[in-house]
Amino acid sequence: MILAITGGTGFVGGHVIRRALEAGHEVRALARRAQPARDGVTWIAGALDDAAALAALTAQTDAVIHIAGVVNAPDRAGFVAGNIAGTRAIVAATAPETRFVHVSSLSAREPRLSIYGWSKHEAEAVIAASGLAWDMVRPPGIYGPGDMELLDVFRVARSGISITPPAGRVSWIHVDDLARLLVTLAETPASRAIYEVDDGREGGWTHRAFAIAMGAAMGRKVRPIALAPALLRIGARIDRLIRGRNAKLTADRVAYFCHPDWTVDPAKRPAATIWTPRIAGEAGLKETVESYRAAGLV
Repeated sequence: MILAITGGTGFVGGHVIRRALEAGHEVRALARRAQPARDGVTWIAGALDDAAALAALTAQTDAVIHIAGVVNAPDRAGFVAGNIAGTRAIVAATAPETRFVHVSSLSAREPRLSIYGWSKHEAEAVIAASGLAWDMVRPPGIYGPGDMELLDVFRVARSGISITPPAGRVSWIHVDDLARLLVTLAETPASRAIYEVDDGREGGWTHRAFAIAMGAAMGRKVRPIALAPALLRIGARIDRLIRGRNAKLTADRVAYFCHPDWTVDPAKRPAATIWTPRIAGEAGLKETVESYRAAGLV
């Protein structure tokens, strides 16, 4: 097959490209900046706001895997441009008979909670109304080799502490399990389903348990410290003062982090005949730490 991939230069996209090549597919991937040549991959220069680039990306492809999106933005306009307008553009560029796999977010389940969640919910609505042969995947927290979002958390864990949101439960998934599912869906007929996927841990993780598992992966005993929402909001203001528009802890993220239940709905998992997770949290966290160490990051 020929697979068109948006977000191919990112964390998840890189793993999806690797999985697609291992499965014998050809890949076309959208890229804002020049990329090193790679067997089996045709890089298409451009972005989601470039209609000509999207036309070149999707022409005569068998499936589109839409991964690109905005996880963090300083304002509503950033989420609208990256998640809603970008999704409209790739949908418009995709031929009706082309298989379409969309990476959403578990946050879309609670669109009133954060601007990010609202924007992912609206992107889902664009796809549902498109008439394409679609399936959507709502991942929870994603981690694994190459993930820079959790790197700072691992670095703090070296000191023996871990700052967590208030009491709650959350699901996680290893990036390779997610990548394998996305490629599998591109290979199979559409069911127009919205899937919620995780590492298979029933009931998900408490924030405390996941923090302790992260410490164990580093060979450290970690003391989790849960911060109240008010303290996290203060932290978000401080981060904005220090890093400006590049702040990672924003008020929008605080609202998301403090929700008490970010576990997947078991009824929305894919059928076992399609996909099951293979990487348990403890093993996946250890692999992630080893990749950081090999890169000299921790």
